[in-house]
Amino acid sequence: MNQQELVGKDVRVTKGRDVILNDLTFTIQPGKITGLIGPSGSGKTTLMRAIVGVQELSGGKLAIDGQSVGSKKLRHHVGYVTQSPAIYGDLTVWQNLRYFATIAGATKAQITEVMDTVRLSDKKKQLVESLSGGQKARVSLAIALLGDPNVLIMDEPTVGLDPILRQELWQLFGELAERGKIVLVSSHVMDEAERCEKLLLMREGKLLWTDTKESLLESTNTTTVEDAFIKTIHEAEKK
Repeated sequence: MNQQELVGKDVRVTKGRDVILNDLTFTIQPGKITGLIGPSGSGKTTLMRAIVGVQELSGGKLAIDGQSVGSKKLRHHVGYVTQSPAIYGDLTVWQNLRYFATIAGATKAQITEVMDTVRLSDKKKQLVESLSGGQKARVSLAIALLGDPNVLIMDEPTVGLDPILRQELWQLFGELAERGKIVLVSSHVMDEAERCEKLLLMREGKLLWTDTKESLLESTNTTTVEDAFIKTIHEAEKK
């Protein structure tokens, strides 16, 4: 399946009287890393769960290549990396991947391929519980890559990792985007936003920006995403 773009139109999620996502409209194309940036509690995880199809919308529409998210046709075309690694510590790397490959309908050859992609082939026989935090993050990413999804959604995948591991993972995200995948990475850390070519800036359930990083810096006359984000918030508060 060749997904062209991920499109959100007036996406709304409410819980009781609380508005979690407030009429978000955006388009994400493949081939570039798109950063979903905002403080904790801004609605990033809710939006990602909605894109994956596990969060029901209160209004609006989310579609990938014209197909509504959550549809059976998209089920194996969207990979999702959650904040906490969803892996079994008492199994080896290979055993974890074999288990999830059965669910995803992936072959042994694909397991070997994703282990090579995330650079864990030398750890295949190691128990996951004995791995470092960065290696566990790679196992989660490998699981999300089973079945070769065209859309990869990652919720705070580098939180708590040391700078070297973060650098390695972001390099890997870039390689995946270069293969023509839609890559959406969330973070509340502004310096990570600097690594993204396109940005979705969120605050209190609203989108403040949905364009390239270069356009953001130019329009706000700033030199860092953090300064641009702060300036965008102040301008929004004046309206």
